[in-house]
Parts: sequence; C-alpha cells; structure tokens
Amino acid sequence: MASINDTSEVRKLLLRRGLRLEYATLGWNVVGLGVLAAAAIQAGSPALAGFGLDSLIEIFASIVVVWQLKGAHKEREAPAMRLIGIAFAILGAYLLIQVAVVFATGLRPATSGLGIVWTALTFVVMLALAWGKIRTGQRLGNPVLRAEGKVTLVDAYLAGAVLAGLALNALFGWWWADPLAGVVIIYYAAVEARHALKHTGTP
Repeated sequence: MASINDTSEVRKLLLRRGLRLEYATLGWNVVGLGVLAAAAIQAGSPALAGFGLDSLIEIFASIVVVWQLKGAHKEREAPAMRLIGIAFAILGAYLLIQVAVVFATGLRPATSGLGIVWTALTFVVMLALAWGKIRTGQRLGNPVLRAEGKVTLVDAYLAGAVLAGLALNALFGWWWADPLAGVVIIYYAAVEARHALKHTGTP
C-alpha cells in the first residue's frame, strides 16, 4: 500500500502536470489570437472572428484553473466552476448570435489558407491538451481541471467545425457549411455550462 508521502508526491506531480497543460493552452491561444485576427480580416470571415473569441474564452478559463490549482483549496472550487460555466454560456450565446447573423445576411466569406492551416493544427493540439487535462483532473479528483478540459474539448470541436466550413467553402463554395457546424457546438456549450453551474449550486 502506498505511503502518505508517496501519495503526496504523486499529487504534486499531477498538479505540476495540470499547470503545464494550462500554460501550454495559454501560449497556444495567445499566439492564435494574432493569427486568427489576421486571417479573419483578410477573408472577412465571421467564423474565424468567432473562433478568435473562443480563444479568448479559453485563455480566461485557463487563467481561472491556474488560479485554482495554485491554491487547490475547496473554497476556490465553486467560484472557479462558476466562472467556467459562465465562459461556456458566453461562448454558446455568441455562436448562436453569429449563426443567426450569417444565415440572415447570407454573408459570403472569402477562402483563407491561413485559417485552414491554423484551425487544422488547433484541432489536433486542443484534442491532445483536452485529453491530458481531463485525465489529470480525474486522477487528482479535481472537477475544475476536468471542466476546463471540456472547455478545451469544445475548442477542438469548434476548430474542427470551422475547418470543415472553411474547407467546404474553399472547395465547393458552400458558405452555409460553417454556421451549420456551429449549431453542434452551441448545444455542447449549453450542456457543459449547465453542468458547471449545477456543480456550484447555481440554478
């Protein structure tokens, strides 16, 4: 049977791993803000602009988790979960508005090679980071890290949806593919926002 010292060391290792995963997420998304801004302006793409907002939300969520992990106290758990739940709700609300505007106006974004490359890379990177966070959070028994891992998973799904929309627009001129894929993300974000807020006792 593992000693108390062994258990403490394992926990410290897991906490350090969780922090490294969050720092990696922060670094990727900070760089991504500049890349997405340039691509969105160049192509006039509301999808890329929306994905930039998602990166902002992911940065915010990562900062919340770093704050919680560095304290790792129970009293930090509820406010951290509440902030993550709010971030999910904001993401879902923004995407809902974005989809409605795109369908109502029939906006036709131009193709973006830079956007396609970046969203493809982001899809792979965020899937790996999300898996690491969720697994580490489970081993730590830390619902905040697990919840933020799901934020990162949404980021990966959104990258995949935006990638599909950009690719279909570039290949076939299907401008509507992008906002249609966003509907799936809206549903997932709403479910996860409800789960995170329920964990805090917020109705």
